[in-house]
Amino acid sequence: MRKLQLAAVLVAVAFLMAPVARSQEKQSSDNRSETYRQLKLFGDVFERVRADYVEPVTDQELIESAIQGMLSSLDPHSSYLTANSFRDMRVQTKGEFGGLGIEVTMENGLIKVVSPIDDTPAFRAASSRAT
Repeated sequence: MRKLQLAAVLVAVAFLMAPVARSQEKQSSDNRSETYRQLKLFGDVFERVRADYVEPVTDQELIESAIQGMLSSLDPHSSYLTANSFRDMRVQTKGEFGGLGIEVTMENGLIKVVSPIDDTPAFRAASSRAT
C-alpha cells in the first residue's frame, strides 16, 4: 500500500512540476514568486515522503539528503558535510602523518624506494648518512 502511495506522490510531483517549468520562462519580476512555488513544492514532497515513505526516515536525514543532492548537482567538487563529517574531514586533512616518509614506485612487480620526503624520519636518516 505504501508503495502505491509513494508512486502516487511521484506522479503528483510530475504534474506539479510541469507548470513550474513553463513559468520559469517569465520575466525576472516573476522569479521570486516562482522560487516560492518551487519551495512550496519541495515542502509538499517533503511532507508526503515524511508521512508515507515505506521506511521510517528522520527530518534531518531528508533535509541533509536534499542539501547534498542540490550541491552535488552543481559540479563534482561541491558537497555538503554534516558537523560530524566536517570534523572527520579536518582530522583526515590535518597534514600530520606517521611512517617513514618515503616515495615509492612499483617496478617489475617490486616496490622501489624513489626518495625520502623532506622533513621526515627517512629524510633525516638519509641526511645523517650522507655526512
